[in-house]
Amino acid sequence: MRGHRRAGAQRGQSKPVSVDHYENFPVASVLCPPALRPAVTAIYWFARTADDLADEGDASAATRLRDLDAFHADLLAVAAGSVPSPRWAALFERLRPVLQQFKLPLNLLTDLLSAFRQDVVKNRYADRAELLDYCRRSANPIGRLLLHLYGVGSGEALRQSDAICTALQLANFWQDLSVDRPRGRHYVPQADARRHGLVVDAPELEQSTRTGPAANALLADLIHWARELMQGGAPLVHTLPGRAGWELRLVVQGGLRILEKTDALGAAALTQRPRVGALDAPLLLWRALWMRAPRPRPVNETP
Repeated sequence: MRGHRRAGAQRGQSKPVSVDHYENFPVASVLCPPALRPAVTAIYWFARTADDLADEGDASAATRLRDLDAFHADLLAVAAGSVPSPRWAALFERLRPVLQQFKLPLNLLTDLLSAFRQDVVKNRYADRAELLDYCRRSANPIGRLLLHLYGVGSGEALRQSDAICTALQLANFWQDLSVDRPRGRHYVPQADARRHGLVVDAPELEQSTRTGPAANALLADLIHWARELMQGGAPLVHTLPGRAGWELRLVVQGGLRILEKTDALGAAALTQRPRVGALDAPLLLWRALWMRAPRPRPVNETP
């Protein structure tokens, strides 16, 4: 569940993360139902703090893993009704009533922690299946937790939520190529790169293929993959009630806009980071407004 950060939090810092800390997942906005806002904020505080333990500061990998183990132990303690350690007491005491009131599936929170541990020890992916498994634990739990809060749990809704969350994660990866590659993080599947005659971690990749057809084709394929996932999950906006559905419309359109801007850059996305900002807001609102429900299929129409 990585996201581009404007400023890194200090390791172990016990204060809420700002709403725009993870820019592709707006949380606790004016569109979030007030009754659910504390629960949504507590979940994001949990996720962002754990993500910072895995990804921020100068700590060694061993220290990061120990911190994540301690964080995991505190989660299990609170879920069992025990007292967490002082280090993250404020965070977990805020999460405790949410766990109790909404009976959050604990496995979704532990899946997130599993993905954050993977961030510490793994920095490249062999193929799409491997990357999708990471997204299953790093992104999809957030959508499923939110659906749980809204009382939506049908198999189709969960499938669509997973598609949206995975698409957002992939969109963030392609958006952050210029940020992640210098840090040694390579989310472009190696098999995809090989199909285009490229090596994902070649140090000369930016110079040799910045405007080359192979890199352009690779980025186009990756963006098409993410866009298809997003469009496959988009009908969920018509399932969620009221404000939740409208917020999800903006999330979906924001992700599609990121893909659109990354696509426009092509291979230049290896050295430039596309952004969605205030100037894009009118377009996003217009597109969100005109998201139409799927056409009902006649009874005698075959899929």
